[in-house]
Amino acid sequence: MQPETNMALTKAEKQLIDVIRALDYGEVRVIIKDNRPIRVEEIRRSIQLPSEK
Repeated sequence: MQPETNMALTKAEKQLIDVIRALDYGEVRVIIKDNRPIRVEEIRRSIQLPSEK
């Protein structure tokens, strides 16, 4: 693991943080390309089915 350094956030990284902060509850998938977030997918619905025993 590399030591932390003070780096400025890119515009995309700031938008990612805004999306996360605006999310009341849920799950997101972040697509990364060349070490940068390029797309965020918000998972809208998840249905858990009962297990059969």
